[in-house]
Amino acid sequence: MFGFYRVASAVNKTVVGNPVKNAKEVLKLIKEAHTKEVSVIVFPELTLTGYTASDLLMNQTLIASQIDASEFILKNTKTLNTIAIIGMALFDADRLYNCAVVIQNGKVLGVVPKSYLPNKKEFYEKRQFTSGRDITRTTLELCGTEVPFGIDLLFTDKSDMTFGIEICEDLWAVTPPSNHMASNGANLLFNLSASNELIGKHAYREELVRTQSARCMAAYVYSSAGVGESTTDTVFGGHAIIAEYGTTVVENERFRTDSHLITADVDLERLRWLRLNESSYGDARRKKTRTITVDPLPTLSWINRFINPSPFVPSHYEDKQKRCEEIVQIQAHGLIKRMTHAHIQKAIIGISGGLDSTLALLSSHRAFEMMGWDSRNIIAVTMPGFGTTSRTKNNAVTLCKALGVTLKEVDITDISLKEFEAIEHDKEELSVTYENVQARARTSILMNMANKVGGLVIGTGDLSEIALGWSTYNGDHMSMYALNSGIPKTLIQYVIAYYRSDKTIAAIIDDILATPISPELLPHSDDAITQQTEEIVGPYELHDFFLYHFIKYGAKPPKILHLATMAFGNRYDKDTITKWLKLFLRRFFTQQFKRSCMPDGPKVGTISLSPRADWKMPSDADMDAWIAEIESTTKPS
Repeated sequence: MFGFYRVASAVNKTVVGNPVKNAKEVLKLIKEAHTKEVSVIVFPELTLTGYTASDLLMNQTLIASQIDASEFILKNTKTLNTIAIIGMALFDADRLYNCAVVIQNGKVLGVVPKSYLPNKKEFYEKRQFTSGRDITRTTLELCGTEVPFGIDLLFTDKSDMTFGIEICEDLWAVTPPSNHMASNGANLLFNLSASNELIGKHAYREELVRTQSARCMAAYVYSSAGVGESTTDTVFGGHAIIAEYGTTVVENERFRTDSHLITADVDLERLRWLRLNESSYGDARRKKTRTITVDPLPTLSWINRFINPSPFVPSHYEDKQKRCEEIVQIQAHGLIKRMTHAHIQKAIIGISGGLDSTLALLSSHRAFEMMGWDSRNIIAVTMPGFGTTSRTKNNAVTLCKALGVTLKEVDITDISLKEFEAIEHDKEELSVTYENVQARARTSILMNMANKVGGLVIGTGDLSEIALGWSTYNGDHMSMYALNSGIPKTLIQYVIAYYRSDKTIAAIIDDILATPISPELLPHSDDAITQQTEEIVGPYELHDFFLYHFIKYGAKPPKILHLATMAFGNRYDKDTITKWLKLFLRRFFTQQFKRSCMPDGPKVGTISLSPRADWKMPSDADMDAWIAEIESTTKPS
């Protein structure tokens, strides 16, 4: 479903040296996974014998019992299309290999041997096993059937999933096999492990799995042996982890005495798109592999995953504060470089009392503080027009005075009326011309003032407005440095709030944050804002969500719609989300011409719409294919 696959990491209750009992526990977990619509489930290393069987692994009785146990599992999974990856010790050419056996629908699909055998401290696997790196045979006989055998095996459903397998120490190696699997297309990696518990090792393991998922741009599913293993010299806690692209999605509670599994829905389609946009992935050296096609997998009836409605905004307060400080630093240093290069120490900012101009002013003020420049050289210009309310104007004036910047007021009503007269526009006709004349008048004033004082015009438009083209071409669309161009609207509010630590401006900031978003270009009503942006173009929280998934992951509109209904289900119904998604796409395509000539500005997050850097799109691209996808999804049956 939309590239999501449900995967599971299982920790079975182990009886060392008793494959039959272990197989029964494994079967229970496979059946549970199948009921839960799991595509692939992985078990710990040497699942059927127990990892700590040690020299008993070289005893014929245990090996024979293990084969019987595997036949029991195959016999009882003939109708289960969930793939299970089970650890076994297998003979081939008079050598014993530590293996991962892949089964589905009662058949063995392939066997992957361990590459790196630890031989240190409490681990001495070379005593029993041979590394799989140098095998020359391509098949192995198991349960009376020749099956693919080797470290070069990958498994695919010929859709979004291709997975590879490594075993415990393989992940600890300088160059893990999963690196090569990933470069050959595996976006889902499994690890059967037996990693014992030591002080601090749990955190290291989690970090190792998480960072490997990031490095490989993959989902990584890890399962380690549990407390049923022998405690002769060490203790195993049964650690299960599922990570995706640098984030631990789910992790179990260790030291459980029962058989259990954890599941997560991983977005493999997203990972494929990330790789497509990462040039170093395309340059990675490939090795020769054999790819095995699996049978059809369980169909997901629903996606069990938290979808963040505010993907640009960190969830935790501490992370939010760190993010805001980093943004402020990027903005300030971007501006400092631009001004010092131009030998300028004066900044011109059109200040309205709204979110964007407030942030531009605050971050410019921070830059001046860093450099020890006189804040009076920040020239804030308030330009009241037909729609300006006393609330926004007073907030702008109060903030400027508190910051100690130079404040100028230029009323644009007369200028606008003269412009209307010059172009023969009826001042009572509240059309787009009525609005744009005011926006261009303001920009003209700022540019001319900058020329007069030798300053730099600071742009205030944000990433969300740039995506929607919510600006007047050659009006507020234009500046000499677009300071907010890398910050989406939903994040701007938090960056402004971050400045509340300065108690002298905290109350002003609170009121600015509480003010409805508006360009204030249409006449107000009894000094109240009549033109609210989100009533015209839709909620910015929706548009930022659309932007994030459309640009960062190249998601198709139906997937964006589905994820949005999951994220915002309690706030907006599907019809409302569909309406604004269509508007987002239409505006995104039709307004590219504004982005094609947008001014310089600092990139802040992973998404930027600069035509010189991140987003190169023709201004006359057709949107029909994207709109058609939504309409086909929402069409009544």
